[in-house]
Amino acid sequence: MTGVSTSGVRRVAAVSIVEQVTKEIRRSILAGDLRPGQEFSLREIAGRLGVSIIPVREALRQLEGQGLVITARGKSAVVAPLSHEDLAAIYRLRRRIEPELVGSACVLLTRHDHARLTGHLALFGEQALGLDEIYAAHHEFHLDLLRPAATHWDLRILGMLWHAAERYIRLAFGGRDDNPDEPRRRELAHADLLEAVMTRDPVRAAQAVMHHLDVNEEIAQQGIAPIAD
Repeated sequence: MTGVSTSGVRRVAAVSIVEQVTKEIRRSILAGDLRPGQEFSLREIAGRLGVSIIPVREALRQLEGQGLVITARGKSAVVAPLSHEDLAAIYRLRRRIEPELVGSACVLLTRHDHARLTGHLALFGEQALGLDEIYAAHHEFHLDLLRPAATHWDLRILGMLWHAAERYIRLAFGGRDDNPDEPRRRELAHADLLEAVMTRDPVRAAQAVMHHLDVNEEIAQQGIAPIAD
C-alpha cells in the first residue's frame, strides 16, 4: 500500500449509495485527488465516504468498466495510469463510430434539436460556469449531435469511451481553462462543428467530426506528455 492520502475524497449522504459513491470516486479521479497509478484500499475509501465496503466495491466495478480504475485481488484498487497508447486507442474507436453516426443524424435533426444544440453551445462561452457545468454541456452537445441515429449499443459504447476520454481532456485542457480566451475558442470550435452538421450534408458533417476529434486528440496527447507513462 502506498500510504498516499485520500483526504480529497469527500463524504456522501446515505442516499442512492452506489450511485453517489461512484460519482464521488469518479470526481476525485477527474479532479486529480486520486492520481493516476495511485493505489488505495476499499476500506480506506469506505471510511472516507462514511459507507460500508459493499457499495464501494460495486462503484469500483462500474468505474473499472469506464477505464478509470483497475481492481486488484483482495480489497484494493489502483487509479488507471495515463498513457499515450490508451488515449490513441480511445480516439481510434471514437473515429470509427462518431463521424458515421453524426453523418447519419444530420439529416434527421429537427428544429428542436437545433435549439438544444445552440443552447449547449451558448454555455461554452460563459465565463462564470464551473468546469463540471462546462463538461456536462459538452457531453450533452456531442450526445445530441448523434442521438437521432444512435442505437442503444452505440450509446453504451460511446458512453464508456467518453468517460475514459474525459480525464485526459480535463488534464490536457486544464492549463487552458485559466486563459480568458479559452471559453471563446471552445465556443467557436463547436460552432464550426454545428454549422457543418446543420448543412445536412452527411459527408461534410462526418468530416467536421473527424477534424474535431483529430484536433482534440493532438491537444490531449501534448497535454499529458509530462505525466503519461
